[in-house]
Amino acid sequence: MPRTVALDLPDLSATHALAARLARLLRAGDAVLLEGPLGAGKSELARAVLRAAAGDPALEVPSPTFTLVQSYDLPAGPAHHFDLYRLDGPEGLAELGWEEAREGIVLVEWPERLGNERPEGALTVTLKPLAAEEARHVTLSGWDERLGALAA
Repeated sequence: MPRTVALDLPDLSATHALAARLARLLRAGDAVLLEGPLGAGKSELARAVLRAAAGDPALEVPSPTFTLVQSYDLPAGPAHHFDLYRLDGPEGLAELGWEEAREGIVLVEWPERLGNERPEGALTVTLKPLAAEEARHVTLSGWDERLGALAA
């Protein structure tokens, strides 16, 4: 059973610091599954991870809400940011290039729509908004050998 780490992120800078730690650990074949309700900060975290991984804080990272996937060439390899909110289920993944994308890095918002395509060995990041604006509680599970570096 994977270990779990829980963190409180009091503000946006703490969220971005977590994203920077995560970006340093990414490698080809990784899947990062971002869970949480609307407004929990999934897109903000994904943007911050991609900008940190690219080494470009000004990198344009549009939301894939309508396109369902945005792709990036990062120093660690190709990365694909999926937003599956509008996907009915895993049967639509093939059209989005899911299999090819899995060779690189994938960040997936609304991973429950992956069904049986949910990658084994993925890092699951569950975000929950807290009362203070921009504050979040995050639970990280998976990536047992790298999980400690995220909690630092």
